Amino acid sequence: MEPQLSEQDLAKLIPEFYARVRADPVLGPIFDSAIADWDEHLEKLQAFWSSIMLTSGRYKGQPMVAHLRHEGAMTMGNFGRWLALWQKTTGDVLDRDNAAALQAKAARIAESLQHGVQFQRERLAGS
Repeated sequence: MEPQLSEQDLAKLIPEFYARVRADPVLGPIFDSAIADWDEHLEKLQAFWSSIMLTSGRYKGQPMVAHLRHEGAMTMGNFGRWLALWQKTTGDVLDRDNAAALQAKAARIAESLQHGVQFQRERLAGS
């Protein structure tokens, strides 16, 4: 059976997850220095996950470009920490099937972002 994720699930998950990110001693300072308006950012993230998981088309940004601005903080350790916190939070907030679907998608997105950041680093090192 397909997970039945809803906008309401995302509206509950995203603020809770990023509250935990902001409280994290490693991730919190990174995110707080990168994000000027948390309310706006949370809306953008809900739109992103809605577009990814519900095919709503609400998100109109370029996540790779946004993340490349902060490539210095985009280490394997920080990605792993973010994913572990995502896994814990989705498991706490959502039912098992929805949590698993979001965890799998986040892992693929993180891998893609890691490859993009690494490509950019290698490109810049070669110039």
